[in-house]
Amino acid sequence: MTSCWRPDMPVNGRKRMVTITINKNQYLAEEGEIFLLTAMRLKIDIPHLCYEKALDPYGSCRLCMVEVVTCGKTEMTPACTIKVHNGLEILTDTPEVIKHRNILFELYLAEAPKSEVIKEMAAKYGVTKTRFLKKIVHDDPLLGKCILCGLCVRVCSEIMGTCAINFINRGPFTVVNTPFYEHNPDCAGCAACARVCPTNAIVFEDTEKDRVMRSWSGTTVPMMTCSSCNKPFAPEKLMHEIQSRLDPQINEDIRNMCPECRRRYISRREMKIPIT
Repeated sequence: MTSCWRPDMPVNGRKRMVTITINKNQYLAEEGEIFLLTAMRLKIDIPHLCYEKALDPYGSCRLCMVEVVTCGKTEMTPACTIKVHNGLEILTDTPEVIKHRNILFELYLAEAPKSEVIKEMAAKYGVTKTRFLKKIVHDDPLLGKCILCGLCVRVCSEIMGTCAINFINRGPFTVVNTPFYEHNPDCAGCAACARVCPTNAIVFEDTEKDRVMRSWSGTTVPMMTCSSCNKPFAPEKLMHEIQSRLDPQINEDIRNMCPECRRRYISRREMKIPIT
């Protein structure tokens, strides 16, 4: 007896495909996929700032709000918190969604008046000015660019496990920084916070000896020097953490080499070229 394949059946271990409706048009999508990713893959424009694949979505920026249609009724929900399922119906460009989005852009223009990312994104959707009072920026370590999305705090605690930074104060006085705005020895200098920041608000600098996290109260982390070229290449604390998880049989010289020297060393060894 033979069976016929249907779109809702798994293929080669992949999640099954289901039918969803976006703006009155039907599409096939992977069941269980985050709807924001589905929309991005289908090239359906939904602005967003706080989504990061390495973290569980929690919709803090609220820019990706869409309307979910259920039994003829609609409910506004962040696209990054919706899981695709068969029969899902979404509206992404209703007057209500556009109104909500524009107000948020105005709020972000006031909250982060120095952010070129916010200015460019807002202008793309027709918002070039704000009716709200702009945040006064005086000696702001985050350069007037922070929107308090929390990505830096989350990646520091949930992925790196260091909890070197956190939210400080409440309400309109809320900021992100180290406890008491002091150098924090818990910081590993990984700069993961800077890499996930959607508005480029976090600044760090590598010197000959240290990585200085300018945004985090000037927290300084010593750099490890390559055993081959003698150039600093990564924060010591971060490298020690990584090395503690490596196979102890790995050559000690390779352990302390920068990536470039390590590649050169391995290539010469594989080609049986004398290593000097």
